[in-house]
This record gives sequence, C-alpha cells and structure tokens, in this order.
Amino acid sequence: MTQPTPPGAGLNLRGAVDLGALAARNSRREEVARRASADPDSAQQASPFVVDVTEESFAEVVQRSVEFPVVLDLWAEGYDTGSEVLAQLAGEFAGRFLLGRIDVQAEPALAQSLLQSLQARSVPLVAAIVKGQPLPLFTGAYPPAEEARPLLEEVLRVAEANGVTGRVAGEAPAETPEPEQPSLPPLHAEAQAAAEAGDYDAAAAAWRKVLASDPRDAAATEGLARVEVLRRLSGVDAGAARAAAADAPDDVTAQIVVADLDLVGGHVEDAFERLLRIVRRAAGEDRDAARAHLLELFTVVGAGDPRVATARTALSRALF
Repeated sequence: MTQPTPPGAGLNLRGAVDLGALAARNSRREEVARRASADPDSAQQASPFVVDVTEESFAEVVQRSVEFPVVLDLWAEGYDTGSEVLAQLAGEFAGRFLLGRIDVQAEPALAQSLLQSLQARSVPLVAAIVKGQPLPLFTGAYPPAEEARPLLEEVLRVAEANGVTGRVAGEAPAETPEPEQPSLPPLHAEAQAAAEAGDYDAAAAAWRKVLASDPRDAAATEGLARVEVLRRLSGVDAGAARAAAADAPDDVTAQIVVADLDLVGGHVEDAFERLLRIVRRAAGEDRDAARAHLLELFTVVGAGDPRVATARTALSRALF
C-alpha cells in the first residue's frame, strides 16, 4: 500500500487540480445510470451510495460534489482485488460520501483524462472530489478497511471545513455494533498517549524501547519519526524560522526547520521540494544532511504515499 496520510500531514484543497475543464466535456446532466451489463444482484450495485460512472454521467457526478464528497474509484478487471472495501465503507458511512466506480476498460477516454489530470499512471486510482476539486487518496493497490477508513474520515473533515455537509439520498443501513478495536501493545499505547499529551520526549523513549526489542516494527519506526519532528519544532517560532530561511537559502539547518514546519502544516510537497533543492545544489555535509532529513520525512509520510514515490524519483535524479 499505500498508507493513509499520517496525522500532521492532513488533506487540504491547496494545490488541487481543477476538474472543471474535464467535467465540461461531459456537460449532459443526466441521471446517473448503472451500466446495463452490471450484475443487478451485486452488493455494490444494490447500494444507493455506489454508482457506476460513465463519460456521459461524469459531469453530473462531479457536480454532486458540492453537496457531499464524491470518491472516484478507477478500476480494471484483474486490478480490483480489495475494491469491495470501498463499497463496504460507503455503506458504513451511510451516504456521507458517494462512491463512483469507473471501469477503465469500458471508459478508456474518461479514465485516461482522469489519470492525466491527477498525474497518475496506474490503477486502481482512488481520489475524492470536494466542490469539484480532487484530493488524491491512493493508487496502485486498495488498502484494507482499517487504513482506508481514517483517510475517508479526513476527507469528510475537509468537506465539512469547506461547507460540504450533505448526504447521498438513500436508506441508512441498520446500525450494527462497532467491532471491538484490538488493544495496542503496552509500549505502543504508552508512546501514543505520551505524544497525544505533548510529552514528545517520553513518546520517543517509548518508541525506542519498542524498536530495541523489534527493529522491524514499522509502526514504531513511523511513530518515532513523527515524534522527532514534533520534538524539533517544540518552542520554534514559525514566523522567525521562515524569515531566517528566506534570508539564508543556503543554510541547511534553517531550511530543515522550515521543511518540518511545512510537513506538520500539511504542505508535504513543499517540504520535500525545499530539501530537494538543497540536494541538487549543495555538496558534502550539507547535501548529506538534506538527503538524510528527506528520507526521515519520507518515513513520516509513509512509503505508500504517492507524494513520497514522486519525491524519491526526484531524489534519485538529483543524486545520480
């Protein structure tokens, strides 16, 4: 996978690609129709919260994103393993978003336009749309429900912040008891509790204890990386730090502080690009410091995030 966007690097509408031009190509505002060839008995087709999207219905579906978030799923036969998770979550969220499924093989022109607009190359590709603006979620593989659910919750928070609070019409499913969440190992729980309380030293110490017993613990590795960013920023005056970095563009330490600020503020690409610029033009210890810090931020964001994949490619080009 693809990991959900981690806390501190939340989704926002900044820099989103405008889908208006693409939607304008399909301006016929018809009722969204299910494909005639679809299995009428399938769980996905039976849900009022899941629709098949065609080139003809695309503009209508995008227009609905001013009422409630739309989640587009570009899929292809043979590359849809795990796609049922999205349909299940659409039912679980009971109309708080509409899931629009696009069969890449049946709608090649629409799919290609979307892939180009979202600067993606592979399917499955899943992106949310809020007020016509896309928020790329994940590509290349479907995450399990426990990873997709918090990402969709973040989409809903973004939508609410932008005044999009409607629901898809349809009967809400009967309430079912929420599954009991598995308990965290004691040190994991200790680290998370300390981080939530703002005691980053204690959180870092707990994560290090986890890694001392199991160096392959991915959650501890990512948790420690996040906590270290927050530790470094504790007490930092953001305005003064940005001013210092602007006055000294070749000061690696100053640039690293602002990269951390960008990351925590949700400007992931800005953080990566700031460090990439140093790698491209610096040499020796400065270059090594920028590269090492960039790799640390990759860990914070998550290896499966497409922004990390793009920045890794740029880093390889800068180094070689």
